[in-house]
Amino acid sequence: MIAVNYDVPVVAQGEPASLAARLDRLFRTVRPAGQREYTYEEVAGAIREAGISISHTYVWQLRKGLRDNPTKRHLEGLAQFFGVPTSYFLDDDTSGIEDQLELLVALRDSDVRSLALRANGLSPASIKAVLGMIQHARSIEGLPPAEDDESR
Repeated sequence: MIAVNYDVPVVAQGEPASLAARLDRLFRTVRPAGQREYTYEEVAGAIREAGISISHTYVWQLRKGLRDNPTKRHLEGLAQFFGVPTSYFLDDDTSGIEDQLELLVALRDSDVRSLALRANGLSPASIKAVLGMIQHARSIEGLPPAEDDESR
């Protein structure tokens, strides 16, 4: 489960996310193996190793929304560090990247990861049957249909 960071402004639905909100999302989602967030020094240090001058304080200021006009090189460094395209910080439509981040969060759960690994290799008909069972379980628990269920 993702913890809510109340220091970053909440964005109204349908409104483009701010640079601070997007950077905060990456910090909360993309993590090293230890499952903790990267530190500002780790992020800045890795970006500096790539030849881009940046301080951990500046990374913190960008995440908190205290600075909001980074250079193209800073955005490129942040994007490279977190493994997203630079356009994630610039484009209004980030749905493809958001889907990947949601998957990353879901796969942190060992049971979800185990379920996905066990489904690997099943026939399309068996996958469809498993998806039907999962949707039925979601409905029993009062959860809404998964977003991609409509297309199946």
